[in-house]
Formats: sequence, structure tokens, C-alpha cells
Amino acid sequence: MSTMKPIRFSLHARLNLRDREISEEEVERALQQPEFVTPGYANREIYMRRYQDGVLAQEMLLRVIVEETETERVIVTVHKTSQIERYLKGLLK
Repeated sequence: MSTMKPIRFSLHARLNLRDREISEEEVERALQQPEFVTPGYANREIYMRRYQDGVLAQEMLLRVIVEETETERVIVTVHKTSQIERYLKGLLK
């Protein structure tokens, strides 16, 4: 991982945080301490981390799609899913 650049949330990502009841703190934790980082489309990376969702009271997988520029890390979109095995298939040992 490169040195920590400033983080900027796109409008789309901000709407996702609100609509899906995801905290900025969980997103930042996923970026700072990801369980997995995989390549995404174009020059994007997908940061993934499992966490205990307080709203749904169950373990969820947080997926944060990041596009890094020269000066910042842009959070393109964020979503959580209970289909953990689907997204981690082949990554878990």
C-alpha cells in the first residue's frame, strides 16, 4: 500500500453511506486495516473487511472501491453484504 493520501468521498459514496447505514469510521478502518485488497475495474482497488454490523446485528463484509490519484484516494462507492463467501471465494485459505 502506498503512503496515506487524503481521502475524499464521492457524492455516490456519501449517498451509499447514508442509504446503507455505513459509518465513515468503518470505511476508514477497512482502508487502514483491510483483510483483503483486490484489483477492481480500471485503476480501482477493492478493500474488503468483515465487521459486526450494529444495525443488522450480524457479520457483514464491507467493500470499499477506491480510485487513487496523484494527490488523493477517492472512495468511489461503498457497500456491505452478508454474502461474505461469495466475495471472498478463492481469497480465504
